Parts: sequence; structure tokens; C-alpha cells
Amino acid sequence: MSRELLDRQLVDVDGRLVGKVDDVEFALDADGTPYLRTLLSGPGVLGARVGGRLGRMLVLAAERFVTDRPMAPLHIPYELVTRIDSAVWLRVRAGDLATSPVEEWLRRNLIDRIPGAGRAGG
Repeated sequence: MSRELLDRQLVDVDGRLVGKVDDVEFALDADGTPYLRTLLSGPGVLGARVGGRLGRMLVLAAERFVTDRPMAPLHIPYELVTRIDSAVWLRVRAGDLATSPVEEWLRRNLIDRIPGAGRAGG
């Protein structure tokens, strides 16, 4: 299931793009059964997943936009997911989630300036 989630858009309850699923975290329940606990999003997470020189370049490029290092990824508890299709749909608004400084800068300076970028469709 985790591979099916990677690189899918995260979309909030209002249809606003939040980011992409860059990695996932699993946990063990009381019986020792693994379950999907958290979706992770952010350039630091993506860089670690990609690895090697390209991964390090992604992290270094993203760190140019932040003063806090290391960059904290966005953690989205899996309970906040309402459905999964071509995107991962959340039951909360983007504003209710913590966003990384890189995501905020990119959204404000690039993504929001693209006509129609505020809606993911549905």
C-alpha cells in the first residue's frame, strides 16, 4: 500500500493542494501488527527517499529557503485521510496542518500564481 501512496498529491477538504506524499511511517499495534501511521511530506523526506547525490541536492536546495535546520517534514496522521484515488484526500483544511517554510514559500511565490492551481479537481 505504501508504494501506491508515494508521490500522490495531498488534497485538503476544500480541494486545495497541500503537497505530495514523499514517504510513510508504519507502527505496530498492541498485538504487534504493523499499520500505516503517518504520511510524510517535504523536500527533506523526498531527498532521503531518493538518496545519493540527487537526494542531497534536493535537500540543499530546499534548505536555502529555511533558517531552521534540519527541515521538519509535514506529518499527517493516516486517520485524516478520507479517500485515496489519483490523490490522497484529507478531512482537514490545509491551514489546520503545519506547513514547512519551503512549502509556504513555493505556494506563495510559485504555485498560487499558476492559473487554476488552487483547485485539485475532483
